Amino acid sequence: MRTADLFAGCGGMSAGSREAGMELAFAAEKWEAAAATYERNLGHDVERLDLEDVVSTVRKVRAARADVIMGGPPCQDFSQAGSRVEAGRARLTVAFAETIRAARPKWFVMENVPEAQGSRSWAIARGILRDAGYGISEAKLNAAFHGVPQSRKRYFAVGKLEAEDAFLEHRLEGGRTAEPLTIRSFLQAEHDDTGEDERSEGHFDVDFYYRHPRNWGRRAIFSLDEPSPTVRSTNRPVAPGYKQHPDDPAAPEQVRALTQNERARIQTFPRHHSFEGTRTDIDMMVANAVPCRLAAHVAATIMEYEMSATESPEDLFRAWLRTCHEYTPRAAGDVLSRLRRVNRLIGDGENAVPTAEDAIRRLRDRQEFAEMTKSVRSQIKRAIELHNEFAAGGDLGG
Repeated sequence: MRTADLFAGCGGMSAGSREAGMELAFAAEKWEAAAATYERNLGHDVERLDLEDVVSTVRKVRAARADVIMGGPPCQDFSQAGSRVEAGRARLTVAFAETIRAARPKWFVMENVPEAQGSRSWAIARGILRDAGYGISEAKLNAAFHGVPQSRKRYFAVGKLEAEDAFLEHRLEGGRTAEPLTIRSFLQAEHDDTGEDERSEGHFDVDFYYRHPRNWGRRAIFSLDEPSPTVRSTNRPVAPGYKQHPDDPAAPEQVRALTQNERARIQTFPRHHSFEGTRTDIDMMVANAVPCRLAAHVAATIMEYEMSATESPEDLFRAWLRTCHEYTPRAAGDVLSRLRRVNRLIGDGENAVPTAEDAIRRLRDRQEFAEMTKSVRSQIKRAIELHNEFAAGGDLGG
């Protein structure tokens, strides 16, 4: 599957998607330091695009023949770390949806902070995407249960043309480990896989480390024997005069802040992923990145769905309605909803309605059907007739 990564940053989403087996076809990032980092490490050109320019973006995405558009529109305007007031950059979420509507890839993936799910911008974007024919699955995933040694909760919306809403949610939320991944367990697994010991090279050469708190009422010292808290752009040395919090597992004089390389490893970037720009640039791009292995989980879920799941009878019937009767996605969905209502009233499974005549005869014996308006009864009968026509034809050409 070919991917277009919008708001590509320094490459977390792309690196994870490539790890899962997807092909990088297009990337766009306006921030020069992040774009240069992406190019240096992933070996793929990055377009310096203003993604509010939907027309230009769509033209380039179409030329790349992308099957999947991925992106994490800037999250600072939704984040708990910010003001929680939607500001100018939040409109890029709507531009992202407009790009997908116009380019019409088979799939899309949007990643953001959990607060984005309830934002006005996403409500508008979600409506645009549903009207364009995408079924949307939404999930809040904690990276620590998906191969990342960091307690980092992120919101994902995954859409597919002609799918039902929530079609992928159980798969996205599946594959969780029983316990969250600790930094030490992550390092040991890496050592077992590669034979390389990062601690012997001076990385993670402490058992405890300092992470500057948002306020002095929070702990600031953490152990390698637990998942890291969320990596943030703020990365300072131990504050002078810091008073040990009751929950700190070590004294301030025994710890140091993590290096930029160590923080990137916690984001599951490869060991030799290098970064361009100033120290502030690097702190920001590492913090903003999608953890590579969390991205790999989402991409692998899509790949597995594509490779292992044959089209369901519902999917085939929906496609037949679109192709042979030129139904809109919403109209096709209405037909399927009426058939489900029929099954609930008279059947016990997908094969509960063998013929239109038998189905209508059995419906007439149900009080609920008799109490429906004439228009609704007519719509249900038409849905049954369409399904029987589809079943008699056997395929889209029938």
